[in-house]
Amino acid sequence: MEYLGLSYLGAGLGAGLVVIGAAMGIGRLASGAIEGMARQPELSGDLRTAMIIAAALIEGFTFFALVITFMLAIQKQQTPVNVEKAEPAAAEEVKK
Repeated sequence: MEYLGLSYLGAGLGAGLVVIGAAMGIGRLASGAIEGMARQPELSGDLRTAMIIAAALIEGFTFFALVITFMLAIQKQQTPVNVEKAEPAAAEEVKK
């Protein structure tokens, strides 16, 4: 049985979830930084730097997760081991 279509479906769903999660994380990050800048404008430089560093970390994790999902989608299909062919060899070893 080939489950290649299911692996593509899983990769698509995984990539979608990763992108949605990253977008939500960066949105909350930017929202908090802008709110902090509005409350204390004198700290806007420090907040901007921290926001850019955190956004870069989120993007890095997102790209890593997308690479993993696509690698799982395009992996070579493994052939199942035929148990019937493996049994005679095991029986010969027991006789020796």
